[in-house]
Amino acid sequence: MENLKQIEDLFKKYGFEDYKWISGKDIKVAQWVRFKCMYGCSFYGEKSTCPPNVPDVSCCREFFSEFSHAVVFHIKKQVENEDQVSAWCKTINNKLSKLEKEVFITGFYKAFVLYIDACNLCTECANDRTNCKNKKIVRPCTEALAVDVYGTARSIGYPIKVLSEITEEMNRYAILLIE
Repeated sequence: MENLKQIEDLFKKYGFEDYKWISGKDIKVAQWVRFKCMYGCSFYGEKSTCPPNVPDVSCCREFFSEFSHAVVFHIKKQVENEDQVSAWCKTINNKLSKLEKEVFITGFYKAFVLYIDACNLCTECANDRTNCKNKKIVRPCTEALAVDVYGTARSIGYPIKVLSEITEEMNRYAILLIE
């Protein structure tokens, strides 16, 4: 890939030091992930970037297959409470948005990032893309696009497990698609 060093320098600029390159076809997409969103996530139907306001699973699978390059960012964090998780995710998602823009400006016009958590750029979500206040930078998280984060992370040697306590160290993952 052209400009690889330049792109990886951008990763470091934003503090993303732990990452692996894969193909978009290596991103595991599964229907069960959508069901977990529908039956188990409090954001279902509440965010413009969450189901049912996103493409169906087969469309998501096709979308990823259009990218020969993707970067999986491994981001670790330990917190004391749920409020800290939300604030931290917002900070990371803002950095990811800025990174995507810089990769785009470098010449990778198809650059598209998936956040580590549901979009929480605004205090209150408009709940639909038409009324979104941040249309240019709003992005779905990996799970919203049916990414099996556990399967994808494990397939490339990254650690991930279900946490039983909020205070356990989290292993979160974002994906940047590049072409």
